[in-house]
Amino acid sequence: MEKSFSESYRQAGVDITAGYKAVELMKQHVRSTFIPGVCEDIGGFGGLFMPSLEGIRQPVLVSGTDGVGTKLKIAFQLGRYDTVGIDCVAMCVNDVAVCGAKPLFFLDYIALGKNIPERVASIVSGVAEGCRQAGCALIGGETAEMPGFYPEDEFDLAGFSVGLADREKLLDRDKVVPGDVLLALPSTGVHSNGFSLVRRLVPEKDLSLPFEGSTLGETLLTPTRIYVKPLLALAEKGLLRSAAHITGGGFYENIPRSLPAGLGVRVEKSLLRIPPIFSYLQKAGRIPERDMFNTFNMGCGMTLTCDEKNVPVILETLRPFGLEAFVIGRVTEEEGVTLV
Repeated sequence: MEKSFSESYRQAGVDITAGYKAVELMKQHVRSTFIPGVCEDIGGFGGLFMPSLEGIRQPVLVSGTDGVGTKLKIAFQLGRYDTVGIDCVAMCVNDVAVCGAKPLFFLDYIALGKNIPERVASIVSGVAEGCRQAGCALIGGETAEMPGFYPEDEFDLAGFSVGLADREKLLDRDKVVPGDVLLALPSTGVHSNGFSLVRRLVPEKDLSLPFEGSTLGETLLTPTRIYVKPLLALAEKGLLRSAAHITGGGFYENIPRSLPAGLGVRVEKSLLRIPPIFSYLQKAGRIPERDMFNTFNMGCGMTLTCDEKNVPVILETLRPFGLEAFVIGRVTEEEGVTLV
């Protein structure tokens, strides 16, 4: 590739040599994610992974794909690019994990107006950090320089993950019964959803305002929490019926996806632990309570349904991961989500 150069392409806005430099700068981050099963280093035309099927009777592949969304606008405004990669990974691997599957590998896609190698490497450093937190490998990706399509100082970031599970150990929402407990795993804040509304409520000039020991902008940019390892530890012990990743659509859209038809949940608002950022946003826009719970996670990044007798063991299992789950309600025979 040392002799690969096109002056005509460069004049059109695409510098392929910048792409090569970006690959060199990101290699150290990519290698830091490698786990057993990775078959080749970065490069080539496809990422290869050879999973171990030992002890798995009925292998099932589980995949998830997503992007960071308009939260990227906050990153552009702050000039901070090393955290949004964590969000990108989190949005994919959390979806894989709620099925009871272990994410094996991840691939990213970065589309940008101008390839600045150092910025691309910073983005990928966040992706690699997310993969390390999830215990999966970053085995490939694509960086597409698209002048005239994206502004030079902006980009889009998306990706996907593939995981593996034994079919008989998948979490099964059909096992949920009335009276089961609904637990919440705390979020780190807004995560990566609802930012079209957030950006309407928070003008760019307010991002530098002091907020909870930091700034409003840095608080909003806090990466999405990755729940893979603690969730799989619970699933491996057979402590869960089902789980829901609380993303866009909030409580009303996501919790029902973890329940069988005909059942619902009764959530006690007094049991919730809502971070201050949500109260700030609600007050800033005079947002109705139902819209808040139908847009944001409200401090609950993930919900778990379980038999009540398993709650003490679940809390003990989560403690080494630094997570303190809390009960927020119960499964009922009334379909949908009821807040009381």
